[in-house]
Amino acid sequence: MAGRDGDFKLIRAARLIDGSGAPPIERGAVLLEGGRIRASGPEETVAPPEGARVKEFSYDSHTALPGLIDSHVHLIGIGDGRAGDELTTLPDEVLTLQAARNARAHLYSGVTTVRDCGAKNRTTLELRQAVQMGITVAPRLVLAGRPIAIIGGHLSYFGIQATGPTECVAAVRQLVKENVDFIKITASGGSTRTSVRGRPSFDVDELTAIVNEAHKLGRHAAAHCTDSQSIANAVEAGIDTVIHGRYAEPDGSHKYRPELTERIVERGVFVNPTLHQARERVWQLERKAESEMLSEDEQDLIDQFYQGWESAAAFWGRMKDEGVKLVAGSDASWQHYKLGGTSFQDEITAHVDIGMTPMEAIVSATSDAARSCWIDDEVGSIEPGKKADLLVVEGDPSHDIRALTSVTDVFMDGERVDRGNLV
Repeated sequence: MAGRDGDFKLIRAARLIDGSGAPPIERGAVLLEGGRIRASGPEETVAPPEGARVKEFSYDSHTALPGLIDSHVHLIGIGDGRAGDELTTLPDEVLTLQAARNARAHLYSGVTTVRDCGAKNRTTLELRQAVQMGITVAPRLVLAGRPIAIIGGHLSYFGIQATGPTECVAAVRQLVKENVDFIKITASGGSTRTSVRGRPSFDVDELTAIVNEAHKLGRHAAAHCTDSQSIANAVEAGIDTVIHGRYAEPDGSHKYRPELTERIVERGVFVNPTLHQARERVWQLERKAESEMLSEDEQDLIDQFYQGWESAAAFWGRMKDEGVKLVAGSDASWQHYKLGGTSFQDEITAHVDIGMTPMEAIVSATSDAARSCWIDDEVGSIEPGKKADLLVVEGDPSHDIRALTSVTDVFMDGERVDRGNLV
């Protein structure tokens, strides 16, 4: 049966990457019906219904692939170097506007879904309402709302602070009442000044209460973990995604824990390693050094990064080789790391730099990221029935991952995004 005028779009490209990890399809095509994918494959096998009016897009030297999924953002961040402790002092109205600006920038860069891992009060939830009303545009929003923290713990300044299993369960219920999509837990200290770096925060019984209640109410849970014990605690509690996740001892040293890796793999836990954030700051300082003298602290930061990068890359490469599913998530805009531009593509490139093939890195930012976010029934791959979110880039990212930065077009819900629209 023929669709209404404009219901069908046929996208042809030199190659099609479906997000599953399968080799690219040369001379591929995708047929969109409304906001869904109707068919995909070699172009000779993909045709609209007889008599239908179709809008066609041809990309002779390009690759079409699923829209990218950044599984870790902070939309209210500014990325100008200020700490979260200062960010939270800004009015909610300002932060909501900043979230809208960041969301639009990421969408225009090819990111069609973001998982926001913690914001102040209802700022990101208000952004979603504005998107639904047509006031602004954004990628698909998977929102945690306020993170759950211990008293004084990481992100406690805009989180729900809870002590003991009963308060932890109540916090989950409150967040679900506020219509969040998942639960973010700060299971260890972090950059928050009142938190204790490199130490676990919640006990296992508290984490278990949070995760069990989240699962009971149909939400997944992700935990910020910056030390080995917090990772072990979160995995024991049944966490779905570990964020950061590099093994660190109480004295700050790094020691690979093969038994912990084995447990992560056995339980099917995703790990979002946030590989590029520190490197982004180093790149900024190296550009600054081309025109002015760096401070001693700035030069020390560069030196420390390069002293540790090789061992860090080997660490993540070993986790990957031993079966851990690493999913791409930038952690922007946080500290000096801005959303939009090539920020997420730089994160994906970092996955190649630790030993992934370009196709594995693409999967980490599409179908595996969707699984981590519990949305793989809707997005993450080019399959009939899924949402019509696509990215078109010049070149072949399955051979050169940097081709992901050469964005030509972005489609979301079957519509080509007007990337020149700043309203």
